[in-house]
Amino acid sequence: MKQFINTKETLVTEAIDGALRIAGGRLARLDGYPHIKVVVRADWDKSKVALVSGGGSGHEPSHAGFVGQGMLTAAVCGEVFASPSVDAVLAGILAVTGKAGCLLIVKNYTGDRLNFGLAAERARAQGLNVNMVVVDDDVALPDLPQARGVAGTLFVHKIAGALADQGTDLTTVTEAAQRVIDGVVSIGMSLDTCTLPGSPKEDRIEAGKAELGLGIHGEAGIEQVDFSTARDAMEMVVDRLAPNIGPGPHVALLNNLGGATPLEMSVLAEELARSRIGAQVNWMVGPAPLMTSLDMQGFSVSLMPVSKADEPALLAPVAPWAWPGCLALSDVAVQPIPDGLTPIQPMASKHDARRGFIQRCCEALIAAEADLNTLDAKSGDGDTGSTLSTAARALIEALDRLPLADLTQLYRAIGLELSQTMGGSSGVLLAIFFAAAGDASASGRGAIDALKAGLDRVQQVGGARPGDRTMIDALFPALEALQNGAGQAARAAREGADLTATITRAKAGRASYIGEDKLAGHNDPGAEAVARLFEFIATDSQRASETA
Repeated sequence: MKQFINTKETLVTEAIDGALRIAGGRLARLDGYPHIKVVVRADWDKSKVALVSGGGSGHEPSHAGFVGQGMLTAAVCGEVFASPSVDAVLAGILAVTGKAGCLLIVKNYTGDRLNFGLAAERARAQGLNVNMVVVDDDVALPDLPQARGVAGTLFVHKIAGALADQGTDLTTVTEAAQRVIDGVVSIGMSLDTCTLPGSPKEDRIEAGKAELGLGIHGEAGIEQVDFSTARDAMEMVVDRLAPNIGPGPHVALLNNLGGATPLEMSVLAEELARSRIGAQVNWMVGPAPLMTSLDMQGFSVSLMPVSKADEPALLAPVAPWAWPGCLALSDVAVQPIPDGLTPIQPMASKHDARRGFIQRCCEALIAAEADLNTLDAKSGDGDTGSTLSTAARALIEALDRLPLADLTQLYRAIGLELSQTMGGSSGVLLAIFFAAAGDASASGRGAIDALKAGLDRVQQVGGARPGDRTMIDALFPALEALQNGAGQAARAAREGADLTATITRAKAGRASYIGEDKLAGHNDPGAEAVARLFEFIATDSQRASETA
């Protein structure tokens, strides 16, 4: 798999330096490359309790991204998914620890426990006051005596960091950190494995499956489960978390494991809020990449009970850029549409034949969704089929409120419906097409001439002409031939659509931004959709005539 790296050997050090260059002078590193990779606060004066955490790299922005006032004092970085050495941890402790002492926050992995633990012993031997807590928040394996430490660790950073920033003593900070550890629970789910830099990707998760309870180092989950929707995924995660939380308010940390899109994460946030434990989630951190697993397409949820004593520490502002803040969940605020955009709905009327014809046409477009998306992916963004099917489904739902018996008003109503439900430029152009057809019909033009008038208006507004590699290449000849029957129109539309595969210089639409090599041999997806629609209409008309 291609990745933007130079070499595996320099990946971590180059990434740390890149992050420090944009830290505004707030962060620095110890001079120990390549073996000692420690990021520290540049403004630290050792007057308060220091917080040191860290572990293997590949979890960015953890851990260096959380160094700053109100959270960590130093982060000790290992290679990708590898614990830092004892010397590296000790260097971090010695660099930031003063008379107030130091708290090590360690995730429960053998390498981290051993290396941080030995470094703590060596620091104590030098007279420093060092405590250590071990985070074990993962509930994926309930029978495991040593649960893993995952994204719930960030709650420990936040609560302990706020208390340390206030000048609280080491014993109190340590007790607070342990209280958080005792209460926080986490679990993750992913649709794909992560890619180790410079290594082939492991294809472990089967198609149609998700992995529940996997680790942040790419470890296999407790089981592979059937995946269908974000709602089902969140329900499975909640089912594992719910038995481990008590009553009262909680804060959720919704963590992007690295490869999920912001759009997906927002959907997951909504599903968490709607879930059976949603009423107990008073605050949320994220959704955001917080403790990632390289490029893993997954998420994790961490829950922490929030007492009145912990609430100020949880909500206290911090300096690290990676902490997205902790915000209270609220109801979705909805305001009315402005009067000028509230449409006057036409009077609904029945026409069984027309209703059935429109529904069948819409179903044909829905059936073509995958094919059109695949075709569009070769020369666009792969959404033509989805855009058309979304509009078709909305139009089917609207059938009972359309003026089916009045063709003039029906054209206008379809245009209005498409303008509200169909995205992109296609939605606007088709809305203009039907609105103009309605105007022409109101002026006394017949059905075909009204549709031609609609196409004329589309060409005026959109600027495309036949030969520009758009849906017009199929729609124009189809309407010209329609007076000779649906079969002739279908043949003309197909010839026009197939001709677009030979047009390698698009003059309109998204394809105009695509290189000639990407266009050659592929029909324009909009023209292909028109051709398929007219072919369906021809078949439908033939079937109707045979059964008449």
